Amino acid sequence: MAEEAPELSTQERANKAFPVSWDQFHRDCRALTWRLNEVGPFHAVIAITRGGLVPAAIVARELGVRVIDTVCIASYDHTTRGELQVLKSISADTAKLGGGTGKGLLIVDDLVDTGKTGRLVREMMPEAHFATVYAKPMGRPLVDTFITEVSQDTWIHFPWDTALAFLPPIRGGLA
Repeated sequence: MAEEAPELSTQERANKAFPVSWDQFHRDCRALTWRLNEVGPFHAVIAITRGGLVPAAIVARELGVRVIDTVCIASYDHTTRGELQVLKSISADTAKLGGGTGKGLLIVDDLVDTGKTGRLVREMMPEAHFATVYAKPMGRPLVDTFITEVSQDTWIHFPWDTALAFLPPIRGGLA
């Protein structure tokens, strides 16, 4: 089992920030769809909530998939990791489409980090295709398709978690 990544301080997160705009995220999701188009077709898309909702919607639209389900797992409280909690499982109707093992189903998330959530979902649907927009090294082996790999200590700032604000230069700290 992979070792848990150490928590980063606020300053360390700021130094390793990877801000993603809505435009960039949409482009990355479309790039992911191009790769997935070669793998499918898929009977359904399953979003890992909450982060997987936006990419799952974009991917489902681009692939023409109408059945979209969610698996709701809580693992983060803003910036701290906790124990995984399955808040909602994949529906029985969607599970049937994948023959109970996930064959022909597409699981989508925004990011695979340590892999804890990915392992749990893989146990639920071992034959599903697992795709993320971004991947970190500890979780990367769990993902079948992704677009961008970032270092384990990088903190991705997704567009739904951010607002426009002044950002000081990387070097020197003052404008």
